[in-house]
Amino acid sequence: MTNKISAALLLALFAVLYLLPLQGHPLFIPDETRYAEIPREMVASGDWIVPRLNGLRYFEKPVMGYWLSAASLSIFGENRFAVRLPSALATGFTALLVFYLCANCYGRNSRLPWLATFVYLSTLGVKAIASVAVLDTPLTLFLTATLILFFKASEEQPGSSKERLFLLSAGLLAGFAFLTKGFLAFAIPVLVVAPYLLWQRRWFDLLRMLVLPVLGALMVSLPWALLIHQREPDFWNYFFWYEHVHRFLSEKAQHAEPFYYFLLVLPAMFMPWTMLLPAAVTGAMRNRGKQTGAKKRLLAFCFCWFLFPFLFFTASSGKLLTYILPCFPPLAVFFSYAIIQWLDDSREKRNYIQWATGILMGLMLLVLLTISGLQLLGPEHLWIFDRTWKWLLLVISICAMLLLLYSGFRNKQELQKIIFFGLSFTILLFSVQFTIPTMSLNRKAPGPFLSRHAASITADTYVLSGQDVVRAACWYLKRDDIYLLDGAGELSYGIKHENNSPHRSLDITMANTFISEHRGQVVLIADQETYHNYWQPLLPKPVAVDSSGSGGYLFIRY
Repeated sequence: MTNKISAALLLALFAVLYLLPLQGHPLFIPDETRYAEIPREMVASGDWIVPRLNGLRYFEKPVMGYWLSAASLSIFGENRFAVRLPSALATGFTALLVFYLCANCYGRNSRLPWLATFVYLSTLGVKAIASVAVLDTPLTLFLTATLILFFKASEEQPGSSKERLFLLSAGLLAGFAFLTKGFLAFAIPVLVVAPYLLWQRRWFDLLRMLVLPVLGALMVSLPWALLIHQREPDFWNYFFWYEHVHRFLSEKAQHAEPFYYFLLVLPAMFMPWTMLLPAAVTGAMRNRGKQTGAKKRLLAFCFCWFLFPFLFFTASSGKLLTYILPCFPPLAVFFSYAIIQWLDDSREKRNYIQWATGILMGLMLLVLLTISGLQLLGPEHLWIFDRTWKWLLLVISICAMLLLLYSGFRNKQELQKIIFFGLSFTILLFSVQFTIPTMSLNRKAPGPFLSRHAASITADTYVLSGQDVVRAACWYLKRDDIYLLDGAGELSYGIKHENNSPHRSLDITMANTFISEHRGQVVLIADQETYHNYWQPLLPKPVAVDSSGSGGYLFIRY
């Protein structure tokens, strides 16, 4: 297969898998509606310095991720395609950087850059995170660029103009990473670079090579840092101590998980390639020490790039699946190298690929029989899908996946077997975005329900909301003045420091009085469980109630 054909196939894979589904399902709460609403309010207000959510100060993250989304909204309009586009594009550019890193050391005609790029784009964790609007994708892009530029600098003659250029550029990209998600952007490169330089016995370079990156990072981040300090002097105090120190060390940190959490989820996130990890380990062990020069140093750099950030995230009290996304570019490179070495060296390669393919075929056949049996023969309360077309689409996708796996099973060329193996999984990755069960959408994507009522809400209507759905209410109703009922959650800081609206957070007693004073002008948006179990007995009798469906939300008029 020529390089042009390989490039065209990878581009097509990216377009179909990452760009085509962007306008698919409604925005999920809480993350997607949060990272849609803050940029929307930036565009609407014209204030691109101070992040706000529901009109309130929101200091959990810096501003770069919001700028990217705000630019997308300005160009493509306020829709879910525009909201998700920065995340998809960041993933595509990260894949290009993976290709560049491998091609720089091994050459474009080598199998490594093409396979590593394919592995990265076809990995479950990468695809799942890129499908939603989160800050981890642009952060991963900027961190990947930072680390690649530093590696390039480390390969140049010390003190040369090329080394200085690469180091300064690495700092500039680190500055963009900092503006995306804060001080993590500096911690990760240090965690990678310091062990790598020590491994290479370049002790004196630890300090020498820091000067220009620090200067570059300051050049990018300092202007906004000074502007936000001038506008909001408390920003850095809150952002540093609460969002970084507290979250990392506190036993009651947000999203707290046990230390082994990422050890359990990484194999699932690296599917389908997890099934070939034994082969990769074999290839790496049998060929250790055979690489020399820049190739050897690249592998050492990728090893540090994956291991030490992964240990850092493992040590953190707060954990989310998205946090370890920056570990996937080096994992894709190292895994692909090891697989190629295994293919070139192992005598058992054909049998192992056959076993891995057969196991995946068996698993998918079991999934196919289970969902079909429940849908066709099971009682209605066990149905996964309430719409037949979703079930049929998933069945067709699994059948196509099985057909592709079987083609790989019959193929006699081992590398092509692996390509078929990965491609088959992308069919499933594509289809599941369109076959999400309605019950899940009712609970996690209230957009269609809220849009149905948006036209009936006038400027004189007072909107009350539970804290879990307030971001979606702001986005779909185009409001930034929603009252919060029974707790403000992540908007507590904004409520506390809002001078113009000190009573935007209402307890049940205050809500009763508020509703009584504004009868006929009040609506409440709440999840069904909270309303029925806690609020309904304590609030006035509503005029009308509409439901989004089982397990969803209520639109209540008073």
